[in-house]
Amino acid sequence: MYLAGFKRRSMKEKGVLLFIAALSILAACSNDDSINVEVVPPRALAEVEAENDAEIKDYLKTHYYNYEEFENPPADFNFKIVLDTIAGDAQDKIPLSDQVSIMTIPVSSETFNLEDDVVVDHTLYYLEAREGTGGSPTVGDSTLVKYEGQLLSGNVFDSNVTYTWQYLPFFLRGYAAGISNFKVGTEVISNPDGTSEIIGSGIGLMFLPSGLAYYNNPPLSGGIELYDILVFQVNTGLFEEATDYDNDGIPSIMEDLNNNGILSDDNTDESVELSSGFGFLPNHLDQDDDQDGTLTREEIVIDNEGNITFPDSDGDGTPDYLDADS
Repeated sequence: MYLAGFKRRSMKEKGVLLFIAALSILAACSNDDSINVEVVPPRALAEVEAENDAEIKDYLKTHYYNYEEFENPPADFNFKIVLDTIAGDAQDKIPLSDQVSIMTIPVSSETFNLEDDVVVDHTLYYLEAREGTGGSPTVGDSTLVKYEGQLLSGNVFDSNVTYTWQYLPFFLRGYAAGISNFKVGTEVISNPDGTSEIIGSGIGLMFLPSGLAYYNNPPLSGGIELYDILVFQVNTGLFEEATDYDNDGIPSIMEDLNNNGILSDDNTDESVELSSGFGFLPNHLDQDDDQDGTLTREEIVIDNEGNITFPDSDGDGTPDYLDADS
C-alpha cells in the first residue's frame, strides 16, 4: 500500500535529520574521495502546482468514463469506472471536464520541508459516478474502502479489491479529502455462499496533484515518480461516525484544532514530548493531550447523549485537557 501520508516534523526533528544526512555524506566521502554527491533541490511548490493542474485539465478535456453504463447498468455490469480517450467512435462522449467537481485545498511549503515559506492553493478534482445511500465521512474518520490507484498514463501502482478499513488521517491528504466528498452505503447483507456485500456504496474517482500526494518524496517502489499526479477510483462502503482513534473521548476530527484538515500537525504537548523523549503524538493519537499526567478523558465531560463539554477550571481560556497548568 502506497497511500500513507507524511508526518509533519518539528524544527528540532528536521535539524536532527539534516545533521544525520550530513554525517552520512561526510562518511561516504571519507571512504572514497572520488564520490560526488549532487543534491538536487526540490522544485517550487507553485511551479509544480501550475504544471500539475494544467496536465490534469488537459486529461479531463480529452478523456471520458463509462457514464452510460452507470446511468443504465447492464445486467452483468461490475460498476467499475473505465477511462478512455475521446477519439474515433467515442468522439461525441461527454468529457470528464464537464462532469467533475472541484475542491480547493491550501498547501504549505512546510509540508514538504521546502525552504520558501508559501501557501499554494491546490485543486482536487473528483467525480461521483454513483452516489452512496449513506452519509459522508470526515477526514478524521475510519472508512471501509476498496480502491485502485493509477497514474495518468493508466499504469496501476496499487489496488485493494476487497473492503479495508482505513483511518483517513494516516493516508495522503488529497486522498482523505477526496474520500470525504463521497457517500457510503447503508446496509450489509450476507450472501448464500458465505460472502457479504454492502448495499448502496458510493463509487468515485479523484485526481490528486502531487502537492496533495507525494510531491518530491514518492515511494521507493510502485512506479510513482517525482511530482506525479495520482488518480484513485474508490468504492466507499461504510464509515465509523465520529471516529475516536485514541479513545480519549474526543472524536478525531474535533482534534484538528486549526481546522486545516491535517490532524498530524495538532500536537498541544509537543514541547514536553521533545524534552521528555516520549515520542511525537499528535492529539488524535494521544490519550493525554497536555501531558499533565491526567488522561484527556478525565478532563472532559460527556453526558448521556454523547455531548462533550470542555471545563476550564482556571478560567484562562484554555480547556483543562489542553492546559497542563489546570
